[in-house]
Amino acid sequence: MELSTPSAPLRQADAPVGRLGSLPVRRVGYGAMQLAGPGVFGPPADPDVARTVLRRAVELGVDHIDTAQFYGPVVVNTLIREALHPYPESLRIVTKVGAERGPAGEWIPSQRPEQLVAQVHDNLRTLGTEQLAMVNLRRFELDGLGAPESALEDQLAALVALREQGHVAEIGVSNVGAESLRRSVELAGVVSVQNPYSILDRGDDSALALSRELGIAFVPYFPLGSAVTDGLARLAADPQVTSVADRHCATPAQIALAWLLAQGENVLLIPGTGSVAHLEQNLAVAEIVLDAEDLAALRATVSIGRPEAPEV
Repeated sequence: MELSTPSAPLRQADAPVGRLGSLPVRRVGYGAMQLAGPGVFGPPADPDVARTVLRRAVELGVDHIDTAQFYGPVVVNTLIREALHPYPESLRIVTKVGAERGPAGEWIPSQRPEQLVAQVHDNLRTLGTEQLAMVNLRRFELDGLGAPESALEDQLAALVALREQGHVAEIGVSNVGAESLRRSVELAGVVSVQNPYSILDRGDDSALALSRELGIAFVPYFPLGSAVTDGLARLAADPQVTSVADRHCATPAQIALAWLLAQGENVLLIPGTGSVAHLEQNLAVAEIVLDAEDLAALRATVSIGRPEAPEV
């Protein structure tokens, strides 16, 4: 089967465009998390390959890269700076704050306002830029950790101050429930929510609907399910997904991403990979248009729910 790949750079005039608040971006961007080592900890096996992936992404028109200081930690931001600095004027680098890594790679909440401010400045320093296009406040509301979190109002106030100082252009939130999402828009003019969602995990339908109501971007993480739940294998074994994939000469993963794009014009994708070939396949989904028959077939795909292991 011949797989879909970009036939031309995505800078073409008809490439799908969305928005992160005031910032226009292509609807298919790039998530850089997988450029770190196993478990998003330490360096990749081949840093040159990682830098090649980043350069190829920008060459193909990617203008939205999602990263974080705690990917590695520091590793991914350093790779981005080495590969792409000085950055193209149109490139939107988005990061997130609210966590750090322990000595064994464990994810540790780091959510006090002063910690968030320090993390933003760490991102600015390691990326070598004076302003971040957007910072996502990563909370732990959907992870079931049971630990108390810092007050949302105080966290947002710290990020708003950074926005007023020019260090941040826009603010987003991640891993939040409906009440926090509404309050974030009201208190801080938040322009995006990043929650887990995919054709395999449709448990956050309400957040997607709320994002449309609020007029903000919805950026799903785990867009192909997760390694914990064998997302790629489940997609490849699903008869509805594979039948639609065959009709479009595409992979099951491409159909799952195209399905997300079909959920609304406010949906933006940041699929991650450490492979140039997979990067090109991911970007090609912008050219896949699912019709009513496709979408009806895909509605029968079984939603297996959210993985236990959080993505940060």
